[in-house]
This record gives sequence, C-alpha cells and structure tokens, in this order.
Amino acid sequence: MIILDGLGDRGIPAFGGKTPLEVAETRNMDRLASAGQCGLVDPLFPGMPVGTHTGICLLFGLSKQHTMKLVRGPIEASGVGLNNNDQALYFRCNFATLKKDEDHYDILDRRAGRINTGTESLAATIGRVDLGDGITASLHPATQHRVVLQLEGSGLSHDISNTDPGNLYKTKGLLSCVPNDPSDRAAVRTSNAVNRLIEIIHEKLSQHPVNRQRIDNNLPPANGIICRGPGKLPKVKPLLNQLKMKTAVISGEKTVLGLGALLGYDLFMNDKFTAAHDTDLNAKVRTTIQALDDHDMVYLHIKATDIYSHDLDPTGKREMLLKIDDAIAPLITDSLVIAITADHSTDTNTGRHTGDPIPSLIYNPRGRVDGCMEFSELACNSGGLGRINSSGFLLSMLDQMNQLENFRPKDSVFVL
Repeated sequence: MIILDGLGDRGIPAFGGKTPLEVAETRNMDRLASAGQCGLVDPLFPGMPVGTHTGICLLFGLSKQHTMKLVRGPIEASGVGLNNNDQALYFRCNFATLKKDEDHYDILDRRAGRINTGTESLAATIGRVDLGDGITASLHPATQHRVVLQLEGSGLSHDISNTDPGNLYKTKGLLSCVPNDPSDRAAVRTSNAVNRLIEIIHEKLSQHPVNRQRIDNNLPPANGIICRGPGKLPKVKPLLNQLKMKTAVISGEKTVLGLGALLGYDLFMNDKFTAAHDTDLNAKVRTTIQALDDHDMVYLHIKATDIYSHDLDPTGKREMLLKIDDAIAPLITDSLVIAITADHSTDTNTGRHTGDPIPSLIYNPRGRVDGCMEFSELACNSGGLGRINSSGFLLSMLDQMNQLENFRPKDSVFVL
C-alpha cells in the first residue's frame, strides 16, 4: 500500500480550478487506475478532517474504536524508541520561537522555521529535568522541528490541556496547561509540572549556541516548546496481526514509524528517507521491493506531498507527484496487488487538513476493472470502489490479496 500523505486536495486557482493531482501527468498511476478499481475514501466519516495519526491508524488496521482513543504523544514517542515505559506520559511537541511578554508567551513561529539541525544539542542541554514532586522530564528530537516530551513519575494524568493554540497562535499565544477537571489532583499536579518545564526550557534555550547562530543567520530561534496530545503507551492489536500477516513499514516520518512500532510491524529506515522534499524516492522503492520478499504487506509512506500542501506550494506538490509516479514504476508487475491512498486530504490553498474524500485505487492483476482511465479526485468519483472509509479500503485490498475468510462475529470491531 502506497500512502501519499495529504494527497487529496481542492481546486487551485493557478491551475484553472484543478487539483495538483489532476494537472499532474501521472502515467503510472493512471495505468494502475485504468487496470484496477478506483474510489473515494473517507478516513473516519464524510466531511470530518483527521490528523496523520488517525488516518494512518485506520490504514494500518486499527479499529475505529481504538483509533479514536489513540492520541499523538505516545505514537511520536514510539517513533523515537520510547516504547518500554507504560507509566510515563508522552507529549507531541514542537520546538518553537517564543517571546516572553510579562506573564505569558507570544508564539512568533510554531515550528521555529522548521528547524532540522541542532535539535539533538538543544535536547541534550535540557537533559533530565527534576520538576519536583517526584516528576522528571526529558526531550527527545523527532523529525525536523518535532520533539517528544517524556514525563516520568507516579500518578501522572493525561487528562490535561494542550499548550498549543494551533492556527490561532498569533492572537492567543502559548496556552497554559490546565487540568480538564480542576478537582482531579493528579491532573493538577501534572499540568503544574508542564508549566514549570516550559519556563525552564525557555530560560535554558534562549542563549544556546544553536539559537545564537540561528539569530545571526536571520533564522527564528528554537527557544521553547509547544505541547499537545498527552498520553500513555496503549495496548492494541491490529487486524493484520490477527490475520498473522508479516507487515513492514517504509517511511522517514516519526509518527508513521512510531505507530508501526506500537503495532509490532517491521520498520525500514534510512538516512535518505527524510519525510521532506528531499527524500530519496528510488531508495524507498528499492527497499519496498526487498521487503516484499519476506513480508505479506508492505506500507510505503511518502510525506512530501503533505509538506508541500502545508507550505502552500501547489506547483511543488504537482512536481512531487510526478517524481513519485516515475519512482513507483518498478513496483508494477503482474503478481502484486497495489493500493494507492492517503491518510487525509490537505488543501494547498490554506495548508489545512480537510474532510474531502481521498482519491484511491486498488490494482489487482487478476481483479475487476471499473473503467476509470486516470487517477484523480474527479475520476475516482465514478470508480467501482464507490465511497468507503479507510477500514473498508484496507479490507478491500486484503480481499484482493485473498487474506480474508468469511465474516465472523469477532470481526465486527473492524467493520462497524
């Protein structure tokens, strides 16, 4: 399964109202579409935008019920190798550019200019912080500006708020961490620890050599963090494990790798897999071919399409789709079932995830053909798969692979 992050889009004025996929001449994807079945996929429900972790969870075979309870922090933690402490509390964080203004922080840049060097040094400077009350904290760099916060101590609660105001950061600034229930002592204790840590991190990083150099180079300093998605490591069993399928994940994105690690899938990583514009697509495809030798299911995830959407760069997204189309040619054989889909749609006009359904296809050399002649949002609207959710799309692929038996009551968690 090829997952093109943020694939689905809305019409771009510069493209005459067409999407980047519709204006890209993707000959190989069109070839798969014309010899297979196409459709539109809603990750959870029609019209409901989702984050990467939700969309990937469903495609990886987690049930809707488990997916809707799974938060981002522990997934990110697993992606950086923090998956052996089920009592710790994990947060998904960004290194950010903060400015202290009396009793609050303004957020000048939520991603510190997408910093991608020096984050190891920044985290090492923080080290292991004693926050008092038996709580310690540490930072662990992930992809680019992303970083995982680990809180350790007894009686920690995940029932606390985010400090990240999201797209309202320019007006709201950094939010204080507060308990969702003010009478919950564990949540009060945990939120107070987070607020103490934010102060400590800002003080320690403001004069760090990495940040002094960034300022000298007219780059925003990474002098603080914003936190969201607190949670503890879950215990889950996806459909593919229940089917006893050997599964591989090929990605450079820590969230995707973290989810794969949580589910017990084999991870294939390489310094060339950057989860950015410069990822080595040909190396990813070569690794996919190698993994297919001894795995039943291989997920090939490519993040760059989503990055271009968030950067409001439709031309970059179109060009990346062309590069991907060229790179996947060696995968097209008469013996391999291939699916192409995404975790969610991203509107390149706004940089926001949307609830628009995702153009998707399944190619089976011995399967049905529905008459779609190209791969695009418009063409997939008339495809034989119809409009289904991500769980149904995965089941459809597994059925084409002859991996499914007749329905049994215990399967209901994956189809309801």
